Amino acid sequence: MQPEINPWSVQAAPDAERLFTDFGIEPIGSLTDRIENPPPFLRRGIVVGHRDYGMIVDAIEQKTPFHVLTGFMPSGHPHLGHLMVMKEVVWHVQAGGCGYVAIADREAHAVRQTPWDACRRFGKEYLLCLYALGFEGTTYFQSDNTTLKDLAFEAATKVNFSDLSAIYGFSQDTGLAHAMSVITQVADILYPQIDAGPAPTIVPVGVDQDPHIRLTRDVAFKLRMFTVERREEYVSVRSKNAPEGAIEAVSDAFPGSKRYEGHVDIHGIDPGLVQEVARRIERDFGGFGFYSPSSTYHLFMPGLQGGKMSSSVPESSFTFFEPGDSIKKKVMNALTGGRTTREEQERLGGEPDGCPVFQLNRFHMEEDDSELAEIRRACMAGELLCGTCKKQTHARVAAFIEDFRERMQSVRHLVEEAYGPDTE
Repeated sequence: MQPEINPWSVQAAPDAERLFTDFGIEPIGSLTDRIENPPPFLRRGIVVGHRDYGMIVDAIEQKTPFHVLTGFMPSGHPHLGHLMVMKEVVWHVQAGGCGYVAIADREAHAVRQTPWDACRRFGKEYLLCLYALGFEGTTYFQSDNTTLKDLAFEAATKVNFSDLSAIYGFSQDTGLAHAMSVITQVADILYPQIDAGPAPTIVPVGVDQDPHIRLTRDVAFKLRMFTVERREEYVSVRSKNAPEGAIEAVSDAFPGSKRYEGHVDIHGIDPGLVQEVARRIERDFGGFGFYSPSSTYHLFMPGLQGGKMSSSVPESSFTFFEPGDSIKKKVMNALTGGRTTREEQERLGGEPDGCPVFQLNRFHMEEDDSELAEIRRACMAGELLCGTCKKQTHARVAAFIEDFRERMQSVRHLVEEAYGPDTE
């Protein structure tokens, strides 16, 4: 049986309420209130859920280190559906995060059978978009990163095929390369902590990517030498597979602690400090000391024809490289939340919350919250007709594309210096 959340499906993901009740994702809730000048994707309820995002908010507030990572599968040109996670990554970098972007060419080759040269070409387009949006940090192609591949092999020692079947619905017909690409993505999520040291790590995703998050959190836990457990009156550092010297080092680090077979109990010390000391000792003895990765989950912007936006449905989106008249045609032919006739629209008003054109403005094209609210009000009041709204929206899209392409041109040298010029 296929799982209901599938990273490779073109079907719509479950709604937000089911994320909370069925999949254990927490509502973003009051965490947004702690962020100074929150970006539109937080202000407008586009990011709806999280796993352990509080650690990231703490790091932002306290100006302590944290990582932010995302990955893109280069099976085609970057398009409108990729823009949200790009913005989220860039914002977290600007908020103090150490940025990482993985180009998942091994996944594209394994799952979509994309030729390696095409993976390279499309991957560079993704990086061009990210740099144009203001990304700073580390980028890499999976196939180039030896450290990543070694980490993936280590992660694979903690995963079996029954795990993959339960999480992804894999069967006896699933190719080994597909399974390997999943383990590589686990390594992607943990890689910043190998490259720059253990720290909280945020991975902004759509809900369809949650299986990767859940698997990685499980692997990160299994790769730890210790667990640190809060008891009523003390903290217990318990060995999972730690060498005796590491256990002894924990005991020595906290005078007055009580050492037992396989664990050390510590009284009167802040649990956070115990956790950090245990993590440092784990690293000293050859362990990883991983933080469990955090994640945020954004709603999907609907495709321009309704349903999920997907590269396999060209009319559902537009790329950042296609001709302007093609983009205009897609916007002007988009599905709307309008009524059947002008008379009904003026009498009953439109339904912007289910309208792909309004959502295009909400997600990306209208930065001003008051202007967005006015579009919504005028639509619902029957004052704004769909044809007029489409024309106004296309004008915003055209201005965005023109500016975006200029910025891409200005940062092209960053991609070429790292990965060489295009050969086509």
